Amino acid sequence: MFYKIPTERPLTPLLDTVNDPAHLRQFDIVQLTQLARELREYMLYSTGQTGGHFGAGLGVVELTIALHYTLNTPSDRLVWDVGHQAYPHKILTGRREKILTMRQDHGLSPFPKRCESPYDTFGVGHSSTSISAGLGMAVASSLTNKERKVVAVIGDGAMTAGMAFEAMNHASHQQSNLLVVLNDNNMSISPNVGGLSNYFARIWSSKLYTSVRESGKKVLSTLPGPALELARRTEEHMKGMVSPATLFEELGFNYIGPIDGHDLESLISTLQNMTELRGPQLLHVITKKGKGFAPAEADPIQYHAIGKTAANKSDKPKKSPPKYQDVFGQWICDMAEMDSRLIGITPAMREGSGLVAFSQRFPDRYHDVAIAEQHAVTFAAGLACEQMKPVVAIYSTFLQRAYDQLIHDVAIQNLDILFAIDRAGLVGEDGATHAGSFDLSYLRCIPNMVIATPSDESECRLLLSTAYHYPGPAAVRYPRGQAVGVDINPSLDVLPIGKGIVRKTGKNIALLVFGTSLAPSLVAARKLDATVADMRFVKPLDEALLTELAEQHDLLVTIEENTIAGGAGSAVLEFLARSGQIKPFLQLGLPDRFLEHGTHNHQLTSCGLDEQGIYTAIKARWQQLLNKTAESVAL
Repeated sequence: MFYKIPTERPLTPLLDTVNDPAHLRQFDIVQLTQLARELREYMLYSTGQTGGHFGAGLGVVELTIALHYTLNTPSDRLVWDVGHQAYPHKILTGRREKILTMRQDHGLSPFPKRCESPYDTFGVGHSSTSISAGLGMAVASSLTNKERKVVAVIGDGAMTAGMAFEAMNHASHQQSNLLVVLNDNNMSISPNVGGLSNYFARIWSSKLYTSVRESGKKVLSTLPGPALELARRTEEHMKGMVSPATLFEELGFNYIGPIDGHDLESLISTLQNMTELRGPQLLHVITKKGKGFAPAEADPIQYHAIGKTAANKSDKPKKSPPKYQDVFGQWICDMAEMDSRLIGITPAMREGSGLVAFSQRFPDRYHDVAIAEQHAVTFAAGLACEQMKPVVAIYSTFLQRAYDQLIHDVAIQNLDILFAIDRAGLVGEDGATHAGSFDLSYLRCIPNMVIATPSDESECRLLLSTAYHYPGPAAVRYPRGQAVGVDINPSLDVLPIGKGIVRKTGKNIALLVFGTSLAPSLVAARKLDATVADMRFVKPLDEALLTELAEQHDLLVTIEENTIAGGAGSAVLEFLARSGQIKPFLQLGLPDRFLEHGTHNHQLTSCGLDEQGIYTAIKARWQQLLNKTAESVAL
């Protein structure tokens, strides 16, 4: 058991000889046990250096070793779900030293990534994808007559998503040779919720089951032999009806387990047997999140992920602006005090969305629906039909998974729901899978939607109140991390919908800013003596303000931390074209490509959305216009 994160690289003589999984296949069980200890300690060290996901990887050390020992990877396909489990996998597949570049600019991705290694068979970021992808690989192997094994490792939190069961249903029909390993650690990020996650743990410890069983024995103990035999058979039937085996075997899988996910010898022998079986198989493995590191075992939520300074947690933190998620968390508690109809909903992201205090203060009005974004949105729609006021707290990247429900179940019916969209824009080290690059584009084309883009934490609170009181579907999008540092208006006041505000008056050039790009835009505008408008809303647009700015300026510039394609700038252009106001124009935003992981500042710089990038792009466009004007005069 480890009790602190090493600050110096530990001695790992056996791990240092493993440059690919073929090397560990030469080890005996004693050496594999030593390898597990060295791998766990090295992961403690490396993640302490880079920051990143923590507890889940510690929990699958033995499972990862057993899988690579049993399978002939990468020829055999190993598909990881919930990619933050995959750090040990990366270390064992030729990336031991590169793991120290994890999440850094030009370093390793924090999730499996196909272009990074042939051992990363499927790109991961969102959950519950492994069974579908693994089934596709198994079917392809069959069609091309390739003898390869396919194993999908899915975290138990990911089993709460409907997509996993859709894939299992199809796998049963297809009868492909697919092994699903259910890594059951009773956690995802927040504690698992719902009937399925509780199902495995509660049945055999049930007081009712035990009470009925013991009482039945006493009652029937005085009966003749045939009656006792009937009771015994009845007990076995009851047990079979409620065991995990019944659930998965009814879905068409051969179920084995549960087994100890930290017992290497048992894992290896079981995997060797199961990978030789034909048809869909499911191995239920019990692991402990944070295994081997005492603080993480005691508090798996706190140690789901750590920062680079994890080794110095006792250092007194410097006072800094609040995180946007905490601004939202305070707002929803305050609004819930005022309105008893408010219902808070999250798809398994209580901590990340700032809902811990709300869940404690208003437990009857708090709903964590597990990793089920589609259900979250339609559940909110049902609540809205009954005059409740649902607030769906969801990451931008995860709302993508419920797009049909957003249109079909919410917007078409014009239901009164607030979407508090966290992690909008770039998210830094988590990379493309978690970036909220597209929400303005995919939301603004939906009728009946109101879309607000606060520029700082005070405006965020005001616009949350504004959108909450709008009698229809409304979204407020805000970024990951710390806010700007302005004083927050503590009221629950509202702002006029569809109205922006001029933050700086200048000449010639007008910057139309949507969201938290306002601060760097103001810096650039001072150098250019330009006007800056905080537009606040993408839908509806402040058309009166746009017309005024177009009439008074020679160049209009839109700035947004969203993809340029179909975003806020496109909305402005559409209005100008529709109203016949043809002006020189410049759109600044995210380019038409997926941006690699790195620091948020580096990402902004790479796409020209930092102070210097905004200034340079506008100056170049303005100079181009001046040159054209000079050429026209000369002619």
